[in-house]
Amino acid sequence: MENFTKQTEMQNVTQESNTGQRIIKVIFGIIEIILAFRIVLKLMGANAGNAFVKGIYNISHPFVKLFEGIFSGSTTGGTETVGVFEPATLIAMIVIGIVAMIVIMLMPNSSNRTKKTQYMEHDE
Repeated sequence: MENFTKQTEMQNVTQESNTGQRIIKVIFGIIEIILAFRIVLKLMGANAGNAFVKGIYNISHPFVKLFEGIFSGSTTGGTETVGVFEPATLIAMIVIGIVAMIVIMLMPNSSNRTKKTQYMEHDE
């Protein structure tokens, strides 16, 4: 009669999981890019009636709205355009960047799990 020995191994495994951090970085990165577009478009005196410009302004307004009025904006006039520097947009970019860093630092980098291995040996 053959004998079998059954053995079980338990091992704690730490697995790097940065999926959540990547998602947060992408979301905050997109917001920062939109705010950067807003700064450039305002500085260059872009036509607010243009669909693209209007879209950028509408999307970015909720983020900038919180910081409006902290500093007054400055206006520069050219022959055809009037550029506006909005400090509120720059402040929004800085604050959102800091919030993103804090959120990413608070997220766990890894997940712990237990790996269970069972095998049988044939005893002769």
